[in-house]
Amino acid sequence: MSEAGAADETEVITTDVVIVGAGPCGLFAVFELGLLDIRAHLVDILPKLGGQCAELYPEKPIYDIPGFPMVTGQGLVDNLVEQIKPFGPTFHLGQMIEAVTPTGTAEAPRFRVTTDAGTIFDTKAVIVAAGGGSFQPKKPPIPGIEAYEDGSVFYAVRRMEELRGRDVLIVGGGDSALDWTLNLQPIAKRVTLMHRRDDFRAAPHSVEQMRALVAAGAMELKLGQVMALRGEDGRLEAAICRGTDNETFEIACDAMLPFFGLTMKLGPIANWGLDLHENLIPVDTEKFETSTPGIFAIGDINTYPGKLKLILCGFHEAALCAQKIHRYVYPEKRLTFQYTTSSTSLQKKLGVA
Repeated sequence: MSEAGAADETEVITTDVVIVGAGPCGLFAVFELGLLDIRAHLVDILPKLGGQCAELYPEKPIYDIPGFPMVTGQGLVDNLVEQIKPFGPTFHLGQMIEAVTPTGTAEAPRFRVTTDAGTIFDTKAVIVAAGGGSFQPKKPPIPGIEAYEDGSVFYAVRRMEELRGRDVLIVGGGDSALDWTLNLQPIAKRVTLMHRRDDFRAAPHSVEQMRALVAAGAMELKLGQVMALRGEDGRLEAAICRGTDNETFEIACDAMLPFFGLTMKLGPIANWGLDLHENLIPVDTEKFETSTPGIFAIGDINTYPGKLKLILCGFHEAALCAQKIHRYVYPEKRLTFQYTTSSTSLQKKLGVA
């Protein structure tokens, strides 16, 4: 299993399936496809695996996963990642799919899929497992911040090397803010963490590490809020801040990372030509295919009569859509359903035979 960054714009990655979303349903789809010798690449806008489970409630207990009286969101993700290792999926994290263009027919679907990082896929099927849509960063209410975006202001870190040797201001008090504070401190010229109060929502161990760095003079911690930015031609020079005492001060910086949380938006999926119903994708309940042959939707993003938004339902949907995808990937090959408990060939794939 590997993690890929942006592909060269001239390179086209040929695969059987592109899965949009690396949450629990997308990860389990890799397993069901792998049992049928179907290769998959996964694309997720987040910089890590797990979707909502890992980003929003990693420590929240989940009680309705069969075989687990209780498992945390992160624990479930970790187990799913371990389960799909035999099938060697490739992950493209920190990327958002911008366009899905049909290049085949209804009987033999094919698609050209492109991401905002320049990665291009040639695939026979697409599985949309994007939860409620793509996670979009909440932008701070700072006038004129758009002029600095992508050059000096970043809502996600795609390549750490771009921040090497820079004066970095990180704004926020959650796990993302603390994680990147600790990750960037060794390579940045200087890191300053700003939060509106001296109380953090991040993991206690991360907070302890941050405070130790501050005590050692290896970074700075400021309390307050960023009110404005200063710089010319999109090049940030300083953040103008207001402290908890209402006094104004400046922090010199040439890069700012605001971590104010995430919102859910359907995003570019709305422009793929699919039938939509209240920002959800209608599917059939036989194979969970959308109005476009070859594009499937599983998990919270789909809708059908009797739909329940449960992770375990998404697992069921992944199993059935894999059966249909097999017909597109291997049109001349007859599929005989086999149980993993009784099939030697399936057990070999899993490395247990």
